[in-house]
Amino acid sequence: MQNYTPITDRKLRIALVGCGRIAANHFGAMEGHAGNIELVDVCDIDPAALKAAVERTGAKSHTSLTNMLKATAADLVVLTTPSGLHPQQAIDVAKAGKHVMTEKPMATRWQDGLRMVKACDDAGVRLFVVKQNRRNATLQLLKQAVDHGRFGRIYNVAMNVFWTRPQDYYDQGNGWRGTWEFDGGAFMNQASHYIDLLDWIVGPVESVMAYTATQARNIEAEDSGVAAIQWRSGAMGTLNVSMLTYPKNLEGSITILGEKGTARIGGVAVNEIQEWQFEQALPEDEQIKAASYATTSVYGFGHPLYYANVIDTLRGQAEPETDGRSGLKSLELLVAMYRSAKDGVKVSLPLEC
Repeated sequence: MQNYTPITDRKLRIALVGCGRIAANHFGAMEGHAGNIELVDVCDIDPAALKAAVERTGAKSHTSLTNMLKATAADLVVLTTPSGLHPQQAIDVAKAGKHVMTEKPMATRWQDGLRMVKACDDAGVRLFVVKQNRRNATLQLLKQAVDHGRFGRIYNVAMNVFWTRPQDYYDQGNGWRGTWEFDGGAFMNQASHYIDLLDWIVGPVESVMAYTATQARNIEAEDSGVAAIQWRSGAMGTLNVSMLTYPKNLEGSITILGEKGTARIGGVAVNEIQEWQFEQALPEDEQIKAASYATTSVYGFGHPLYYANVIDTLRGQAEPETDGRSGLKSLELLVAMYRSAKDGVKVSLPLEC
């Protein structure tokens, strides 16, 4: 149980660790909340990335998380580092008495995720896991439709992530991309947000059967994978992921077929409502056209909305939309899929601790 004191009389002080590709989305979100947020420290082992971050933000620079934690006055430390580094960094931050926000996935191993949650609980700090796609207007409408029972019984779900990641993408970042230790593959990295939707929107999963392969890229982990999924509700579905789509990102979609409704959210990153048919029409159906948006980015525009919830939570005005325990649900699914692919068996959930 968290026992921190809400921060109500000043701006929230934030530090960010890992100034690479995704950090720009966090800087943009913080700039949009400048009335409530002050970025005081940035940290990276790459001198060029660190220099660029300091030039953009004006924050104090650090080359070591250990040294930064000794000096920072931050209330919250944001981890945008390689995924395999998240667990120990989160534990170190929690022990320093700071709240933690970590990018997806929160960890690459199940036990590490559990350790992160326990460390933050023990320290009495919040653990936030970034799931900004949940804030997409398209997915908010889909979530509402499921929660309100508009589909009736859900029969079938299809999730596709057809993107492209060329070899030079994996060759960036000092060799950590596509490794088991620090990154994972198409499931763990690129499809992480989509796998999160399988539980958040459709409900608890009963079992999975998965196959993965490294078909073209020179990496340790998979560049492609598929899974068959059975939900506790009786729904069945598929996950189909490829980072080999020619010549560019093609589709990030979820289709739900139900007793009383059919919906498909597609586009390059679940940004377009392409099918929306229900037995009973409701007023919120008028929001469909406004919910869809154009994008060339697979990240979407949910980071500012995610930060809004974090701010409200640390001010004592809200509960976190995706905390550590929520993050564990998608990590559990990911781990189950990898275990299935490795051992060639159906894996049931929940996993044994």
